[in-house]
Amino acid sequence: MQVKLYDTTLRDGSQGEGISYSVNDKVNIAAKLDELGVHYIEAGWPMNPKDKQVFAALNKKKLKNAELVAFGSTRRADVKVEDDENIKSLLGAQTKIITVFGKTWDLHVRDVLKVSLDENLKMISDTVSYLAAKGRKVFYDCEHFFDAYKANPDYALKTLLCAQDAGASAIVLCDTNGGTLTKDILRIIKEISPKIKVGLGIHEHNDLGLGVANSIAAVEAGCTQVQGTMNGYGERCGNADLVTIIGILKTKMGVDCVSDTQIKALTPTAHFISEISNMRQQENQPFVGRSAFAHKGGVHINAVMKNPVTYEHLDPAAVGNYRRILVSELAGKTPILIKAKELDLDLEKESAQSKKILKLLQALEHQGYSFEAADASFELLVKRELKKYKKFFDLESFKVVIEKHADGRITSEAVIKIKVKGVKEHTAAEGDGPVNALDNALRKALKSFYPALAKMHLSDFKVRVLDAKVGTAAKVRVFIQSQDEKDSWNTVGVSENIIEASWQALVDSVEYKLLKDKVE
Repeated sequence: MQVKLYDTTLRDGSQGEGISYSVNDKVNIAAKLDELGVHYIEAGWPMNPKDKQVFAALNKKKLKNAELVAFGSTRRADVKVEDDENIKSLLGAQTKIITVFGKTWDLHVRDVLKVSLDENLKMISDTVSYLAAKGRKVFYDCEHFFDAYKANPDYALKTLLCAQDAGASAIVLCDTNGGTLTKDILRIIKEISPKIKVGLGIHEHNDLGLGVANSIAAVEAGCTQVQGTMNGYGERCGNADLVTIIGILKTKMGVDCVSDTQIKALTPTAHFISEISNMRQQENQPFVGRSAFAHKGGVHINAVMKNPVTYEHLDPAAVGNYRRILVSELAGKTPILIKAKELDLDLEKESAQSKKILKLLQALEHQGYSFEAADASFELLVKRELKKYKKFFDLESFKVVIEKHADGRITSEAVIKIKVKGVKEHTAAEGDGPVNALDNALRKALKSFYPALAKMHLSDFKVRVLDAKVGTAAKVRVFIQSQDEKDSWNTVGVSENIIEASWQALVDSVEYKLLKDKVE
């Protein structure tokens, strides 16, 4: 059985409370999804100026596995399809596939669109046929389909058949309110599927906590496309968690939705996206959560150390995760070795260095560090232990001053003293904020010694409070992304002082740049 994965994190997921993606965020998430093996990546609404930039940026990149998808609605009731700005923007996104959603629930047609039922059918038909005639493959999202079918099955089915007859390549059944029980999902799909001649898809929301269960049931009922968001991000209670869906399809149902190699990237991909989204990773998230394979009870620990099958439904390494024994604070070396191998670093499982790095990572993790989305900091940590690290400068002191003026202006200035190649440097620089000022001052002090730094810049900065219960005394984790003309990298810092945490991440960022460029 073939099932296609359709990710809508960048569109539906971004509608989740507390999530706001930059253009760069979306491009980076898309790259990770492509590596994971997702078949379709819905990058957003081309009508949105930010998303228009996203499509422009992604169209310049060559995705290895995924097809880029533009998303929008059917034409407006009072506008010809060729004159509708939304339709123009969908074509302007230059994607081979376009997903269009339309109204299937007569309640929405009357109370929201305020048009006749026949006019709604014409809007669907006009839009799908026009886009198909332009050479696009059209996926038709039947918004509120299950509620619509329960209220007026004849009309709900008409909307599907209308899109199918107009040339839609796939019909996607949406449980937009997320309120449908699994038994009804199965019953309705069974009733309509004989009438659908193109591929069927499922798009579930999680308002009953059944998003994943309903998606899996729909696949078992014959749906060959399953939509969702990474980590279940989305409005209200979120969307069906595509991470869990992938795990179930691949490891439990034998559906090769991703390759045997790609499934091992499930955990790091989920964690990377949570960091980019600035959202706390759910500890108990199936397959990829930090607690997914954690053991605390004495009976459990005793059994799992003798035979992991006793309390684990699969080998955690199969999805890129690892076992944790909470009583002894022991976390296996496997994820460290895997990451070291990815970085072309020589690290043997039973070596003293491996054990030392493991203990160091445990200690840092306890302090609040996370290296899932900070590969550069992890590489520096390992290289320091393997004596493959060169220190490029020594800090003597830094000072950051924030000044608010009578006219409301706020200025930030950083003063820094460092020693580089035996030479003392004392510089100052202003910035848009304290971290930007510190970044400017550091690179100003180093630029004459290391000209390569002129080609890098800080491209993203995120802060997460690790324990909000202690208020202003809480530790914060700073996540910094930097880039040059070739690639980008991520670093992390942790402290009760946000400036100190930022300094740690900044130093790692600069040193990683110099190390990767093999600067002497």
